[in-house]
Amino acid sequence: MYNIYIQNKGKIYDIKAEGSITWTTEQKGSPGKLNFNVIKDKNLDFAEGNPVKFIRDGENVFFGYVWDKTRDKEQIISVTCYDQLRYLKYKDTYVYKAKKASEVISMIAKDFNLKLGNIENTSYVIQKRIRDNMTLFDIIYDALDLTFDNTKKLYTLYDEFGKLTLKNLESMRLNCIVDYDSVCDFNYKTTLDDVYNKVKLVKENKDTKKRDVFIAQDSSKMNKWGVLQYFDKVNEKVNAKAKADALLELYSSVNRKLSITKAIGDIRVRGGSSILVNFKDIGDISIKNFMLVDKVVHTFSDNEHFMDLDVKGRM
Repeated sequence: MYNIYIQNKGKIYDIKAEGSITWTTEQKGSPGKLNFNVIKDKNLDFAEGNPVKFIRDGENVFFGYVWDKTRDKEQIISVTCYDQLRYLKYKDTYVYKAKKASEVISMIAKDFNLKLGNIENTSYVIQKRIRDNMTLFDIIYDALDLTFDNTKKLYTLYDEFGKLTLKNLESMRLNCIVDYDSVCDFNYKTTLDDVYNKVKLVKENKDTKKRDVFIAQDSSKMNKWGVLQYFDKVNEKVNAKAKADALLELYSSVNRKLSITKAIGDIRVRGGSSILVNFKDIGDISIKNFMLVDKVVHTFSDNEHFMDLDVKGRM
């Protein structure tokens, strides 16, 4: 049992969707999205910007706003709704000092009238930052990237039924198991794309007027795959050695990607969650470990609920 409610001009409409409903979330840089179709009638009146709720079996799933409406000759309206993260696609300039990434999120939320939920304390204090003409997403993830460089902790920013939420990836593991019995099909890929066995970082040394070079590498994997080098220039205040070591640890294993079709649905699963994937003898290995959900599309129709998943991991 599901309900879609749209509020317009003080009136709440209980929408009867035509066909299936999809709810999509991604791990990074995209707002949550709700799609559904509705047949136009004389009593239905809603517009772009109206708040929307999607509730399934009494559980809150999505809160957002009508963004797009497309109508065909049969008077079927295709509706796209986004959650608050959609507003982070707009640009601004920020100059800040002595703030944590979690405080940067709170600052932006206040400036743009976005509602906050549980924002985990990211601990690392960024001394000074100037971010000019960048999307709010990019400003936030710049702060989270700096946090990773210095703490090796990764975070996911998402909307929890109308409230911005930030969680450490480690706290987003679910007791959700995906195996041969719970899916319709899958596609498994191994690749050296986005894999690095040598990390080289340089930063200016104001005292010597030269560049300091910091290298972290895995010689055995360089012999195996050739030199797959990550190169970047870093700010003088960055702990370049720690960053090089962290990047090597994160990116020096074969990148494994798994696309899963029509798994049994679980509304707890969203982009940034980790789920237990259990596939024996899949390609070059057997998988039985937690993998990160990069993207998930939940499909609801009648009494059915399936999800299509893109998961990834480095093993």
